[in-house]
Amino acid sequence: MFASRDVEILNSLITTTIDSANGFERSAEDADAGRFKQLFSEFANERRQVVTDLQQVVRAAGGTPNDDGSLKAELHRRWLDLRDAISGGGDRAVIEEVERGEDYLKAKYDEALRDTELGSTARDAIARAYESVRAGHDRASALKHQMQETSD
Repeated sequence: MFASRDVEILNSLITTTIDSANGFERSAEDADAGRFKQLFSEFANERRQVVTDLQQVVRAAGGTPNDDGSLKAELHRRWLDLRDAISGGGDRAVIEEVERGEDYLKAKYDEALRDTELGSTARDAIARAYESVRAGHDRASALKHQMQETSD
């Protein structure tokens, strides 16, 4: 049985993940033709797949999945910071902003997975999506640490 709370939590994650995908897409457009354009495009594609998967779960439960991001979200502010870093902060600043955005997204999924009232179908869907989110977070973190090592 799928509770309305499950749909609400899934839709919240969908919105946040759409924000992430949109942010990466805009960042790919703003990035120089260098290595970040490719990286941001890959992250955006991964996030779009997560959104699609979560939307399918909501539909299967008889709910209406969100299909828009939120302009007021904390993640949106992270993307504005990232855009500023791209325009003048250098590679290290760009990666630090990406990691901050990834930290925020990962925390949202962590919070959802800690919800003890979440049904097993929703929990399983979130756990599958979380694998992609965590992999993206770990990738951004590794890049940050790599840049710190090369600049020390």
